[in-house]
Amino acid sequence: MKSKTEELSPRPLSLSIRRGMAGNCPHCGKGKIFGRYLKVLPECAVCHEDLSPQRADDLPAYVVLFIVGHIVIGGMMTVETYWEWPVSWHIILWPILTLILSLTLLPRVKGAIISLQWALRMHGFVTPRDRNTPKFPNAQEVVP
Repeated sequence: MKSKTEELSPRPLSLSIRRGMAGNCPHCGKGKIFGRYLKVLPECAVCHEDLSPQRADDLPAYVVLFIVGHIVIGGMMTVETYWEWPVSWHIILWPILTLILSLTLLPRVKGAIISLQWALRMHGFVTPRDRNTPKFPNAQEVVP
């Protein structure tokens, strides 16, 4: 009997994440994940991969907050340490930089998280063939 990993088709993690960051389908890389800014399409228009099981929820926002916070706070601290800018420059620069970075990173991070879930077969990202594979292929059946 083959093990579960031998029976399942491989899903390359880094390739699928790169595809997701580009906003493309993690399976074929040609179709789009998003119909609008962050609205996930139910399936890929090219390969018809089911994208509805994705459960990105709030994780993309938290990851973007973490990244942007480090960039902006690091930039603010560096500027305050080495230069003396007028307060008006800070009031203009940092909120605009925060907004631009957040809006740019959010769909890319969400695409990467959806692709990660797809590559790891999380939350129902399985094919009908995957569903027929036993969860514990080497376990012996216990009969009461």
